[in-house]
Amino acid sequence: MAQRYGGKFSPEGATDATTTGSKPRKASAFKGAKVDPVGARSNVLFVPPIVLAATSLNDGAIGLAVGLAGAAALVLGAWLLRGGLEAQAAYEERRVARRPALPRKMLAALFCGLGAGIAAYSSEPGVIAPLIFGITASVLHLGAFGLDPLSDKGMEGIDTFQQDRVARVVDEAENHLSAMADAVRRAGDRDVESRVERFQVQVRDMIRTVEEDPRDLPAARKFLGVYLMGARDAAIKFADIYARSEDPQAKASFVALLGDLETSFDQKTRALLLDNNADLTVEIDVLRDRLQREGVRLDRG
Repeated sequence: MAQRYGGKFSPEGATDATTTGSKPRKASAFKGAKVDPVGARSNVLFVPPIVLAATSLNDGAIGLAVGLAGAAALVLGAWLLRGGLEAQAAYEERRVARRPALPRKMLAALFCGLGAGIAAYSSEPGVIAPLIFGITASVLHLGAFGLDPLSDKGMEGIDTFQQDRVARVVDEAENHLSAMADAVRRAGDRDVESRVERFQVQVRDMIRTVEEDPRDLPAARKFLGVYLMGARDAAIKFADIYARSEDPQAKASFVALLGDLETSFDQKTRALLLDNNADLTVEIDVLRDRLQREGVRLDRG
């Protein structure tokens, strides 16, 4: 009978069960996995400005200046596109999100068209040809990468003031998670990096829960603030110790801490979800009572 591979030297072997002493999580190993939104298509856009700048070196001072200006516009467009793709991915990942404050993808299309127009002008001075090339490049850019999100998502009935408070707490929590990830990379232990990634998935589950219902913020603030700050400090100290000595006891202690934190965050997130379900039940019961007082008969079956 086939059995799943595991053991002392497997990536998820002894680390979870023997080291932490807690029950391993049953979540999928791919939970929280993300595809990099900045793909090869956007990275290719850094090639044309390099070619344009290189071919302008022998065109004299004016030709070189024009070529460098076009290359600068193309590079700025490619850089804005990367930010726009990342912002769109974050927008689509969340159920409740505001539209990006800066329409980077549309600005990227504008600078792409500007760079293409300048490039066309360097080889064919005039107005008509550069204008045609610029407009065509911008339209093709928008066709390939699309527009930025132009409206908020899931914001109906949500207090914007409370949402701003949540956004500040979330930004602080994400900074702590990034600092943890940077610290454990210095330690150079893939098992620990994997555990930190799993812990980040659990924290982001709580973050999404709070974003969807800002009323949960007071109950989750300590977890997303104080506890994450302590986890960050512990990760930094572990990385400093383990990078020098590779002390197995330090690794075991840190992994055990991650296991305890992961369990605590999971339990708190479940409690927040149960509270939300209880609120929904109260709202439904109140609505049913009002309808019955108005003479509307409801079948509870």
